[in-house]
Amino acid sequence: MIQWLSKLIFKIIGWRVGGNYPRELDKKIFIAAPHTSNWDFPLGLLSRAIVNDKISFVAKSSLFKPPLGWIMRALGGVSVNRSKSTNFVRAVVDEYKKRDRLAIVIAPEGTRKKVEKFKTGFYFIAKQANIPIIMVFFNYTDKEIFFADPFYPTDDAKKDIAYIEDQFRGYVGKNPENSFG
Repeated sequence: MIQWLSKLIFKIIGWRVGGNYPRELDKKIFIAAPHTSNWDFPLGLLSRAIVNDKISFVAKSSLFKPPLGWIMRALGGVSVNRSKSTNFVRAVVDEYKKRDRLAIVIAPEGTRKKVEKFKTGFYFIAKQANIPIIMVFFNYTDKEIFFADPFYPTDDAKKDIAYIEDQFRGYVGKNPENSFG
């Protein structure tokens, strides 16, 4: 029912989901960009319902405080405290190693503001957990959320991260002035 309703809403608002969703992969990390607006969240929830998979998301800890924190957790949210240095990468890698199936989505910019470089935690999570990165493009120009083919990190982090960032250049978010690149 939720999948059907989400497809209907996407059709009404003129959006679609494209690419090849990697259902066959039990473990994966998604990076979704450009992240320029709070509207990315409901679009992400709708697209998650359309692909009909359990995908958790990472968000700043302030979103998990009362009175609405319980909603964020119920929707699959994982709280991240950005006010102090924590070993977030190690904690997430440990979760991947403990579970048979886990998918998490992260906004690699780490903010809705304009950035020139991605935060790299997602990359090191993928590398250490030996899982693929799935790039997800929020393309407001064409009203499409597009799932790219899996990308497996190599032994050249600098080259891999540059490649990933290049893939997102030129995509326009809800607030174009804050789009990546």
